[in-house]
Amino acid sequence: MLDFPLPHRPGVPLDGGHLRRLRERPMAPVRLPGGHDALLVTRHANVRAVLAGDGFGREAWTGGTLFARDAPSLALVASDPPTHTRRRRAVQGRFTARRAEADRPRAEAAAERLLDGLEAAGPPADLLARFATPLPYALIRDMLGVPAAGLGRLLPWVSALMSAGHVPAGEVEAARAGMFGYFSALLDARRAGIAAGDPGSDLLTELLADPGQRLTAEEITVFGLGLFMAGGETTSNFLAACVLELIARPDVAASLRADPSRIPAAVEEFLRWVWFGGTGGRPHVVLAGTRLGRTEVRRGDVVVPLTDAANRDADAFADADAFRPDRSPNPHLGFGHGRHLCLGAPHARMVLQVALAALLRRLDGLDLAIDPARLRWRDRMFVRGVWELPVTWRPRR
Repeated sequence: MLDFPLPHRPGVPLDGGHLRRLRERPMAPVRLPGGHDALLVTRHANVRAVLAGDGFGREAWTGGTLFARDAPSLALVASDPPTHTRRRRAVQGRFTARRAEADRPRAEAAAERLLDGLEAAGPPADLLARFATPLPYALIRDMLGVPAAGLGRLLPWVSALMSAGHVPAGEVEAARAGMFGYFSALLDARRAGIAAGDPGSDLLTELLADPGQRLTAEEITVFGLGLFMAGGETTSNFLAACVLELIARPDVAASLRADPSRIPAAVEEFLRWVWFGGTGGRPHVVLAGTRLGRTEVRRGDVVVPLTDAANRDADAFADADAFRPDRSPNPHLGFGHGRHLCLGAPHARMVLQVALAALLRRLDGLDLAIDPARLRWRDRMFVRGVWELPVTWRPRR
């Protein structure tokens, strides 16, 4: 029986040894932290079935989240219908493809400002700290009305709450209290603005002023901190992984630089290719006995859908082990599937497209400033990535 999460190993794509073992046993018995037994679901069709099927529930899982945040702080991730349906409907209007396109000019302007500063300072630079992190956080801050001055306090808390054993429990608890208190104070300020007849235009204000009152104040607070974390931390680490892969594939970087219209398709392939889940998938409890492929699962069994493995399933992808930036069709599960499809997927796609286009256009000869073996990979964290991304490039004359 395997222990899960899978052991950490450096690298952008799913480790070949892990992948080989998962293919040998597509419904592998695993032991989760705390001693819980589960089945790891790795085939594309089976993962889709778990994520979309009414016969699999998340609320019934009480064995922990596999990372530092507790279930009550996971407004969508840990809930099932009808609670999940009510919560998602209350916010989904802000996360459509149309809204993402409307936000594209702001993302492009932010990318240019950040690269202006990067070029002015000159190489080398930590691209994670100077570009990949501040870019997505600039957009989610605007959406939620979070002051720029708050980032210095919030980002350490975010790191602690995305821990899967990396940060001591006491620091996690302090971060949880600090984050909840910060967003509770933001809500108090929004209420005061509404009462004074001077409401803001941010999402928190919209949710407070919702005539249907679909969310409680506590739910709005949880949404605020959860969206802040998801909109910033996940996108920044994924962007850094994309950059690492482009540096390792200069032919791909050259082709995208020559024809930026190919970048959206390349982003979709990155979403298939990057090994991103530091703790794998969310455990689901089988609510009604059924079959997953050739395996019978019974009511009460626990299954963990592993999208990173499903994205390398040869039954779903031709040349599944080849990185093909022009792959089409590309039914990857990088954003999940079904009712648990990532709420911010349109915005994340847009930010990744904008960021890669700007980097390829502005930083010629982008390369690592250190030996790849010296990169510090994020271990025992909810999402994989690196702690720093030191790069160099050829300054423009």
